[in-house]
Amino acid sequence: MARPAWMLTFTMAALGVALLVRAEARGADSAAEAPSWTKAPSSAQARANPYGGNTDAVRAGRKLVARHCASCHGEHGHGGRGAPPLDGVAVRRAAAGDLFWLLTNGDLRAGMPSWSNLPDARRWQIIAFLQSTDPPPPAPAR
Repeated sequence: MARPAWMLTFTMAALGVALLVRAEARGADSAAEAPSWTKAPSSAQARANPYGGNTDAVRAGRKLVARHCASCHGEHGHGGRGAPPLDGVAVRRAAAGDLFWLLTNGDLRAGMPSWSNLPDARRWQIIAFLQSTDPPPPAPAR
């Protein structure tokens, strides 16, 4: 027995609304979660980046991000493989010391490894790049 066209349209619309509500609920849940670097001790926040604003450090940090971070955070830092974007306002506004703490200690529950094997200078260069005013590369066209 064939179903009327209005019934099919209604069913598809209801499914679309259900998926939209579910996606918004997930977004609200993830937005409520604090970034990993906010778990850093208060003493970490006071650390200043010795390379902050240094153009050579920013350039080196860009290369380090491409080498060490892009496999999870995406080629252009826009996020990927479940990792958050690195080119957002939250990262740029975070305390450099908190980001250094996160790079050093990681957050295995969130999938972030520790990069304590990188020398301190390299981790600070990564932070210098992430917090630079250089615009991130554009998102790839799809």
